[in-house]
Amino acid sequence: MLKPSSLSLQLKKFGANVRRERTGMGMTQEKLAELADLNIRTVQKIEAGDINILITTLFRLHRVLDCEWERLLFAK
Repeated sequence: MLKPSSLSLQLKKFGANVRRERTGMGMTQEKLAELADLNIRTVQKIEAGDINILITTLFRLHRVLDCEWERLLFAK
């Protein structure tokens, strides 16, 4: 199991990956939230690395961002 500090770091990296993919598409947080059927505040918290998300949310983001899983989950 990940230590809290390690988990926090992973959430920050994931959030940065989501932001990179979203901005690379020229998409706003509002548009991502709309297309992924999420609340705008949820998208903001994800990108800030403030929340741990459900797997269903992960799949929604992946579907909208349409990138390789590795870029979303593991890229820096």
